[in-house]
Amino acid sequence: MDPAAKQKVIFISYIIAALDITWLFLQFSITPYLARRLGFDTIWFGYLQTTLGVIQLLGGPIYGRFADVFGARTALSLSCSASVVYFLLLAMADSTFMLFVHKLPAVFMHAMPGAQMVVADLSEKEKRAEALGKLGLCFGIGMIAGSSLGGTLTTHFGEKFAAMFAATGSCVSLFLVFKFIPKHTKAQTTAESENKASSKSVFNLGEITRLMKYPGVAKTFIVMFSIIAINFFQLKAEQNGYLMAYFGIVQMIIQGAVIGRLTSRFSESSLLLLSVGITSLVGLAQAMMTTVFHLCLIIIPMMFSLSIFNIITDSMLTKSVSPSDTGTMLGLCASVQSLLRTVGPTIGGFLYEGYGVPSFGFIQCVINAGVFCILLATGGHSQTQKP
Repeated sequence: MDPAAKQKVIFISYIIAALDITWLFLQFSITPYLARRLGFDTIWFGYLQTTLGVIQLLGGPIYGRFADVFGARTALSLSCSASVVYFLLLAMADSTFMLFVHKLPAVFMHAMPGAQMVVADLSEKEKRAEALGKLGLCFGIGMIAGSSLGGTLTTHFGEKFAAMFAATGSCVSLFLVFKFIPKHTKAQTTAESENKASSKSVFNLGEITRLMKYPGVAKTFIVMFSIIAINFFQLKAEQNGYLMAYFGIVQMIIQGAVIGRLTSRFSESSLLLLSVGITSLVGLAQAMMTTVFHLCLIIIPMMFSLSIFNIITDSMLTKSVSPSDTGTMLGLCASVQSLLRTVGPTIGGFLYEGYGVPSFGFIQCVINAGVFCILLATGGHSQTQKP
């Protein structure tokens, strides 16, 4: 494709990602209400969330491999179709059993990694981090729109109507995929094409895990696991709509107006080091905060460091592998968060009961300080300025 055609496909991928996040946050206002009406207590609702985490943990790497083998259009079509079924089952859920069953299609619901693959495939390497950063802007837009729309629809028309609305929206996303996303977005060499043809199995565990052998991949994953784990271990307090909107606005500003300028001036290794260092200081501040106002102040450097970290690690990992494997790599990245989503609440509950809320901040500070020292010692500070 010529550059203009590539930019058009990337732009459509941004729209698909924003719509997917909108429907995702819309259902966040449906599921708790429906679960309470069906008699769920806190423990059973936790089981429901854990079930979703396990399903997406299993589906992430497989979906990424599926995208590499069958192409972007087929992969995104599968994700959007699964979303349609997911929301239709949610609209029909009238029992505990059906509420669990409706989570099953989530094994294929990975539109964000699918969009990331398209952007990674079509963007220039030196501009990849900036292009991936704009997907974070889409996330912020979807979070604000979905949270507001979900609350309004559920309050005025009921949870079934809201779920049907999300299913219809997923159909719109599916239309955009068929209309604008090309079947394949990868630029492959002859050798890669022959290798891909010789191993078509989506469930080939060896093809998925072999990516960990690429230089720098295992190290980046270890750092990623350490940083993301601390954030999932923290208990999620109930947040009102205004606070969620504030989070979304901060993220949109950072990823839309700040990240691109930083990635064009500084190396990825330097930005990774910066994000880990700031996260350590944020942990110390979290341990000392006492009011919501303190939280609102802390959110700014927190979102800044996490945004840089997520974008830079995705960019580094997709550059570490061949173009034919970017989908699988992004699927593995998604599975890290799904894994921690399943075990994080349990560990967070233990820390909360035994040591209180400040323990989260102190542990975050110490672990990130350790990761910072390791990165610094292993060359994470190399080249502060891009050539």
